[in-house]
Amino acid sequence: MAARPDDAFSRYGLALECVNAGDAPAAEEHFRKLIEANPDYVPAYLQFGQFLAGQSRRDEARRVLSAGVIVAHKRGDQHARSEMETLLTDLA
Repeated sequence: MAARPDDAFSRYGLALECVNAGDAPAAEEHFRKLIEANPDYVPAYLQFGQFLAGQSRRDEARRVLSAGVIVAHKRGDQHARSEMETLLTDLA
C-alpha cells in the first residue's frame, strides 16, 4: 500500500478489512481516500454506503449511494447501479 497509496483495489481491500475488524474510523478514512483518489471506482460507493447505513448514518449513506448510482450509470455497471438503487429505496 505504501508504494501505491492511490491503488484502488488495495485501498478497497484495506477498507473492507477495517470494516471486518470493526475499526469504523479506519474503514471510513480508507473509503473516503479511495473515492477521492479514484472517483470512478464503483464498488467503493456500494460498500461505503452499506457501511454508513450500518453505522446508522442514513443521510450520509444516501449521499454516497446517490453519487455511486451516477458513477455506475456513467461506467455502464447496471448491476451495481441496481444494488445501490435498491439500498437507497430501503433507506428512504
